[in-house]
Amino acid sequence: MKIAISTSGKDLDSKVDPRFGRAAGFIIYDTENKTSEYIANAQNLNAVQGAGIQSAGIISATGAQALITGHCGPKAFTALKAAGIKIFTGADGTVREAVMKFSTGNLSEAAGADVEGHWA
Repeated sequence: MKIAISTSGKDLDSKVDPRFGRAAGFIIYDTENKTSEYIANAQNLNAVQGAGIQSAGIISATGAQALITGHCGPKAFTALKAAGIKIFTGADGTVREAVMKFSTGNLSEAAGADVEGHWA
């Protein structure tokens, strides 16, 4: 299974970025192969609007089946759900720690957006 994690850096020891749409980038982690890939999100860092929806498209294109992030706004949440991606909010610490929490069932799937749109 592929999972996407919003990140402020480029490797598993980087901090989870609390923002989804305006995260610096995403780590795509393959739980079966234990491999990871970094995808930059530079085009959405300063987007006036639509950053969440565009970031959801990036995640969907990777084939990820789940997203781990700090927070997720309503439009991004809707776009991710429409793509069949499970969303886990409230993550903090490093990407590696978030992956471990996910793997051990210590993250809860979000029932809805947890911030307003355009949250910085």
